[in-house]
Amino acid sequence: MLAPDQLAALRTPIQFEAELRGHRLRFESTWGLFSPREIDEGTRLLLQHLKVEPTADCLDLGCGYGPIGLTLAALTPQGQTLMVDKDFVAVDYAQRNATLNHLANASSLLSNGFDQVPPKARFDLIASNIPAKVGKELLSILLHDAHARLRPGGQLYLVTISGLRAFIKRNLQEVFGNYDKLKQGAHYTVALAERTDR
Repeated sequence: MLAPDQLAALRTPIQFEAELRGHRLRFESTWGLFSPREIDEGTRLLLQHLKVEPTADCLDLGCGYGPIGLTLAALTPQGQTLMVDKDFVAVDYAQRNATLNHLANASSLLSNGFDQVPPKARFDLIASNIPAKVGKELLSILLHDAHARLRPGGQLYLVTISGLRAFIKRNLQEVFGNYDKLKQGAHYTVALAERTDR
């Protein structure tokens, strides 16, 4: 049995700081969210390899407590960043962390994929650290919806476990007509696809 003070400590939000793309960001998270005590390797790899203009409007798909979305917001002070997740706890912490870091151009939204994203919303960049167990059906939906929501010339950045690399390549080529492997690490692969139609 845990003592009452041990249980209270577990209920207290986890707090840490991280240096991401030249920005020192503060985070609060909690047990049950992905990688609650530190920025995971896949997210770090993704953030190292994405390129974004300061005016870009961005979407963090499956935001967790917000490390990708908040880094994007910090890199795009003249743009807007929307963070979405199907977990209400994640969305709450992502919004809390936007406030904590004074990133007024970042907001979070409870949404299963794109289903609650305003229909007319369009983005210059979409980024996602896709869970390994997402399933091919949902992944197909997400890729088609991402293509539909990108502006012409917009880019989709994904990081996945390297075991999904061939699957991601095949599906991005099918949906976007292109695929670029930006980095293959020991465990994760960063991929890029661009909406090329006008």
